[in-house]
Amino acid sequence: MDCNLRPYQEEVVQAALRGENSIIWLPTGGGKTRAAVYVTKKHLETTANAKVAVLVNKVHLVDQHFAKEFKPNLGSTYKITAISGDSNEKDLFGCLVKASDLVICTAQILENALINIEEEKHVELTDFTLLVIDECHHTQKESVYNKIMGRYVEKKVRKEGNLPQILGLTASPGTGGNRQLDKAVEHVLQICANLDSVIVSTKNFTPVLQKVVPRPKKQYDIVEKRALDPFGDHLKAMMLMIHEFMPSTVSRSLREMGTQEYEADVVELEKAGVKKENRLIAQCALHLRQYNDALLINDTVRMVDAFRGLDEFYNSRKTKLLDGTDLFLQGLFDENRVELKQLTSNARYENPKLARLQCTLQEEFNDENSRAILFSKTRRGTHCANHMTQVLSHKKAIIFSTSYLCLKGILNLLISTSVAEEGLDIPECNLVVRYGLLTNEIAQQQASGRARAVNSVYSVVAEEGGCEIRRELTNEYLESLTAKAIDQVQQMSPREFRRKISELQQIAVMIRIQAEKKKDEREQRYSPGQVQFQCRGCFLPVCSGADLRKIENTHHVNINPEFERHYRAGGQVVLEKSFEDWEPGRVISCRNCGKEWGMEIKFRRVVIVPCLKIKSFSLKTPGGKTTPKQWKDVEFQVKEFDFLKDMSSRFPNLDLDD
Repeated sequence: MDCNLRPYQEEVVQAALRGENSIIWLPTGGGKTRAAVYVTKKHLETTANAKVAVLVNKVHLVDQHFAKEFKPNLGSTYKITAISGDSNEKDLFGCLVKASDLVICTAQILENALINIEEEKHVELTDFTLLVIDECHHTQKESVYNKIMGRYVEKKVRKEGNLPQILGLTASPGTGGNRQLDKAVEHVLQICANLDSVIVSTKNFTPVLQKVVPRPKKQYDIVEKRALDPFGDHLKAMMLMIHEFMPSTVSRSLREMGTQEYEADVVELEKAGVKKENRLIAQCALHLRQYNDALLINDTVRMVDAFRGLDEFYNSRKTKLLDGTDLFLQGLFDENRVELKQLTSNARYENPKLARLQCTLQEEFNDENSRAILFSKTRRGTHCANHMTQVLSHKKAIIFSTSYLCLKGILNLLISTSVAEEGLDIPECNLVVRYGLLTNEIAQQQASGRARAVNSVYSVVAEEGGCEIRRELTNEYLESLTAKAIDQVQQMSPREFRRKISELQQIAVMIRIQAEKKKDEREQRYSPGQVQFQCRGCFLPVCSGADLRKIENTHHVNINPEFERHYRAGGQVVLEKSFEDWEPGRVISCRNCGKEWGMEIKFRRVVIVPCLKIKSFSLKTPGGKTTPKQWKDVEFQVKEFDFLKDMSSRFPNLDLDD
């Protein structure tokens, strides 16, 4: 292996080479992964029965780390295996770990293996001698990284031995949203406690690092607020008509239209309507969210994009009108559809941010060798931006992406959601544009770090006085606060640091034990037969909790053949990846109101069962109605799917002994 580490890389790996748990803090482009490869090599060379796992938080990073760093540098000497949710081999994880010196996998794969009791799938943390955790600032709260490290810390507190060494990698631990230095210090200490690690950065070679990773020039491409917005005003007038259709006490509680706060309000309003079985309120809230989404899109990209989203929504509902509420809401849109469409064609009222964005890109692409990344908030936003930038296509190739795509010679504009902000190895960019984004300081630093070319530019296209500028300025402050907090943690005496970390870890273990106890209590609150599932769209009772089973602790299926009479099957679901035990079938939706419920899955090529989305249902329990957001929130225990037992009850005439 050619391991010519830069001086600052040599400095930050010293703690790891001594066998200490450590977090390497270097900016995006600073070579954290190369430093991790070096530590891994030394560890494999010097540790008896060494076994290394490199954990990443996104599927595409598995292949990237394998192909670009670990295999080229270590593959000739050591057995390396890359495993992700896309890998058919993931179900033999335990066997693969035994047969490999180094595994690179998503954290969820390791988590699944830690809780799986089947020998060929199961592993223990003590099977490894080194865990490398990429983007380790995610090791907090309910993240899968923290679930893994929660077990680690508990074993440490209980003084169980043979735990692996930890090496974390991050460009920014962040401040946890805190704006005071003491709170930011607490956040950094908590990350260190969660990873049982010190945090290291270069102290002696900062000028070298700054030369290798130059900071881009930041520019605010500001536009004046739209003088007139008749399309947005018309949407708001329609929303007011829906407000008037609802009880006055309800609409008075809603905040300003076209904001994230309004979206949060109508989400809660829909839940309240469902719990009261008040379909008028629940449906009005759902439709108001669609209009609010349209306002947000209108503020970010084109009027026609906002209109198209609404048009698709109402077209999909035309044949599923149940009552007077549906007739009113559908009629309101149908009556205003032509006028809305006409307003979208008037260029005088188009979003001024689009013109500013086009100018920014046009200026950059005067140089034929330029490369740029445009970050937008949502998948829909990236689609819209892609349409909008087609005016440049005669000059440069354009690509839209919400998944891993590396800019190679033929491509020089990547339009992406935040997936490309973190971890992806993208060639040096001359321009990074953040468009319509409200994110934290970590995401901002990650995005800024993608502009790695000499004299590169980091552009924020925003409306004058808008919330994007306020957030960017706040994030700049929080970025500097993060550095101060890390410096303060590094200046603590080793004794004081260890005391504080130990205290935080003991608290975390107690909280974890209490959370497990509460989870067990929640799952035992009701028997499955006491819980009735109702369609969230029309409140029709469709099944009991006793009808449900879970496959691979993930897929929740209904094994009662009577359930089929409640749903209608639609188009075939197509997924990019394949699975060992099942394949996707058709979309399923409520036969009564058309609410989408999930999809059919074909399990073991034998039986087709409906797989349900919990957000499509409300649950009626002895304690009242609930609207769980995730399956883990349900208040009864879903049994594991037993193929022979459950299928024999589903097909009583099938002789499984033949």
